[in-house]
Amino acid sequence: MVRGGGNRTGDEERRARRNQMSSWGRPLARWLPAVLIGGGVLFDLVTPPQYTAAPFLSAAPLVAAPLYSLRATAGTALAAVVTEVLLATYHGAEDYHQSATEAITVVVVALMALGINRVVRRSDARLASVRDVSEAAQRAVLPAPPDTLAGLAVAARYVGARAGARIGGDLHAIQDTPHGVRMIVGDVRGKGLEAVEAAVVVVGAFREAAEQEATLEAVASRLERAIEREGGRRAGLDQDEGFTTAVLAEVPAGNQSVLRILNRGHPSPLLLTPDGGLRELPPSTAALPLGLGDVAGWPDRADETFFPAGALLLLFTDGVTEARDRAGRFYDPCARLRGSQFSGPGDLLDVVVEDVARHTGGGPADDMALLAVQRPLEA
Repeated sequence: MVRGGGNRTGDEERRARRNQMSSWGRPLARWLPAVLIGGGVLFDLVTPPQYTAAPFLSAAPLVAAPLYSLRATAGTALAAVVTEVLLATYHGAEDYHQSATEAITVVVVALMALGINRVVRRSDARLASVRDVSEAAQRAVLPAPPDTLAGLAVAARYVGARAGARIGGDLHAIQDTPHGVRMIVGDVRGKGLEAVEAAVVVVGAFREAAEQEATLEAVASRLERAIEREGGRRAGLDQDEGFTTAVLAEVPAGNQSVLRILNRGHPSPLLLTPDGGLRELPPSTAALPLGLGDVAGWPDRADETFFPAGALLLLFTDGVTEARDRAGRFYDPCARLRGSQFSGPGDLLDVVVEDVARHTGGGPADDMALLAVQRPLEA
């Protein structure tokens, strides 16, 4: 069972140990080319003449290529070649052809290492540029919410399924409006840049509608129309099948004990109480995702529930509930979080993200967007 707050000491210690081991491993790896050259010299000196240090000396620049700068890699390559020549001279090799072949082998591999270094450095530069652009896009589309909003504690997380991915089709947004604190968590159909573009449309429409519309139902209608307009500008499947699952929530102004939820085909939010209790908040009436108004029409209806003091509201996308372990079992947030206590919304989201990673044995198979809001304890 997952535990939060003061019970997370063991997880924190394990993470600290992993980070420490990683910090030790990197500098040790940088010494490996020197160890290979030194080991090659020792091997050559203590073994019979028919044995050679060439494999050790050839490996040194290859190992240096992804670890060092171009200048340091060139220095390693030069050291390997010079060492090979000095060893051949020291032994006064009788077989000139064998010595020349070994020296040429080391030189050729050294030149290959320099080429590999250039490729690796260019790839690193491109990757860093892509990450910078991705981080800027995330800040623009999914800006980090403030820690508190109208007296409510707030936290949000976005976890990409692909290494280095910062943003995709999952989305979250929260803002204080004249009608109360309103929030959305959603998942746009599809992947790639088209999903990101659609997520931008949904978040933008939500921020405008949340300020202007008096009810959550009206906000959902505005989002429906925005997605339909966007679909009309697209060709192919997105025009006919584009949709967004979403859950809208509201804590009305002046009455934080009330929580309103409107669910459009999205995983149900969870309400966690300070005593470890957990309650799922499914919709009273099932509804299709946003963007499928042409398939079926119905009046939206928000469900209202009690929001206890100190309770946490957790909204998330299906990247959480569809995460599988190696046996194919889905992650069940209700079973994993029930009975746990958390110091705040940030602690809750950290625990969920870490627990999903443990459940899958690595990263999630799908993107995850999470949003948590906590009502303060009454004085």
